[in-house]
Order: sequence, then structure tokens, then C-alpha cells
Amino acid sequence: MASPSNDSTTPVSEFLLICFPNFQSWQHWLSLPLSLLFLLAMGANTTLLITIQLEASLHQPLYYLLSLLSLLDIMLCLTVIRKVLAIFWFELRSISFPACFLQMFIMNSFLTMESCTFMVMAYDHYVAICHPLRYPSIITDQFVARAVVFVIARNAFVSLPVPMLSARLRYCVGNIIKNCICTSLSVSKLSCDDITFNQLYQFVAGQTLLGSDLILIVISYSFILKVVLRIKAEGAVAKALSTCGSHFILIFFFSTVLLVLVITNLARKTIPPDVPILLNILYHLIPPALNPIVYGVRTKEIKQGIQNLLKRL
Repeated sequence: MASPSNDSTTPVSEFLLICFPNFQSWQHWLSLPLSLLFLLAMGANTTLLITIQLEASLHQPLYYLLSLLSLLDIMLCLTVIRKVLAIFWFELRSISFPACFLQMFIMNSFLTMESCTFMVMAYDHYVAICHPLRYPSIITDQFVARAVVFVIARNAFVSLPVPMLSARLRYCVGNIIKNCICTSLSVSKLSCDDITFNQLYQFVAGQTLLGSDLILIVISYSFILKVVLRIKAEGAVAKALSTCGSHFILIFFFSTVLLVLVITNLARKTIPPDVPILLNILYHLIPPALNPIVYGVRTKEIKQGIQNLLKRL
């Protein structure tokens, strides 16, 4: 393991991740609940994927999109949380130069891919409620395939410059990252170059991707609400809102956790520096753990599919 170096002539070959620099004893208390949440996220998302794969009744566009969401959650947990737990349990703090920037790319791109997937799912609900007769002709398997390509390509293309710009910097202020994760801000602090453009690009790219998704989601639900309020048939309003309930809960939770994370990062000078680090970890862990559970509990078809899966075991 390379020791920290302040020699500007020595190239950095690896970084050292120091979780909770002010309260390192925290990691021993957090390791168990984080491990349980990690196992829950992996198990719940894997179960959901297998259920959708085996149940013919779930071979529908909405559940294909839900499968994409589960795949993204699994990849995020394996990339981010697995390394965090390796630090907590085995003190494996070192991370190679390429692995650090690969983690940075996956974090930036996959989180925006999740946001974009929520947006496509909102459009699915909009068509299902506002144009039910046209739903089979609009939301087809071909539409889902194109939507998946769009989700991956748009967010990967826009997020790719973030790690590339960071990797081009000269690192001459040691190799100790005061974080559990290779975030762009934590890594770029070790550079002796001007990082203004890096920060500006990440801010603009993130706001553009997440902001555009949120605007389209709000527009979709505005139209849905407008149509639902016009429905006069008994029980129809409750049924329509129930259709969107699980999706709305996930969007609300995703946005709330993100907002809390942004606020704490902006208020770094007034709160302990370990708080944003902890929230960053939870942001990559709690939504993946809750997403499949919310849909599994609130969706009758998925509950039935899981019951059928358990009977086969």
C-alpha cells in the first residue's frame, strides 16, 4: 500500500479512502446496519428481477422499466457500497487510480439513469391514464427498448467528462481522500490544478439532467391529476391514483434524499464534515433497498409473482 505523498513529482497510482476523518470509530458502529441494508438491497432487487423474468404476466413495459431500475440499483451497490463495506470490515482503504474514476463515472451516470427511468415510467403512467385506448400502440416493447437505449446513452455521454476531467488533473496534495467514496469533489481537492471548470461542468450537467427529468415528471403528473379529477365513476379516482402510488413514493423519496444531500453539501462549513459523507453512503444504499419493496408491497401482480416464485423453490 502506497503511503501518502506530498511530492508533486511523484505520480499518484492509488488513493486511500479515509471514512469519517474526524470520527473513524463511527465505521465500527455503522458496519452492521449498512451490511444488512446492502444484503436487503441485493436480495430484494435480485428477487424482483427473477420474478419479472419468470412470470409471464409481468412481461409488460412497466415491469421491464422496473427491471432496469433494479439493475441500476444492483450495480450501484456493487460499485459503491461493496467498497465501503470492505473499508469498514477489512480496512481495505486503497483504491487504484483507474478504479477510483470508474467508480466516479458509475455514481454520476447511474444516479441520473435512475432519474431518467423515473421520468420514462411517469410517461408510461401518463399514457395509461390519459390515453388508455392508445396505450397498447404507444407503450410497446419497441418503445421500452428505445427508452432503455436513451436512458443509458444520454446519461453516460453527459456524465463521462466528469471522471475524464478529474483524471487529467495533476495530483500533488497527497493521495488521502477524506471520504468513503470517490466523489468528484473529494478527489479534485487533492489536485494542484484549477478545478473551477470541473466543478462548473458537473454542476451544470447534474442540474440539466436531473432538472429536465423532474420537470417532465411534474408535467406528466399534472396532466394525470387533471384527468383523474374529471373522472366521475365511483372508485375510479382511487384506482387511478393507486396505479401511480408506488411510482410517486419512489420519486418523492429519491428527490427528498437528494435534496437533503445537496443542502448538507452546501452547508459544509456549518455542519460536521462526516455528516455529508454518511448521507452520501445512505443515498447509494437506502433507495436501492426500498425501491423493490415499495413496488412489491403495493403491486398485486408482483406480490403474486413472488408467491409463485417461493412455491417453486
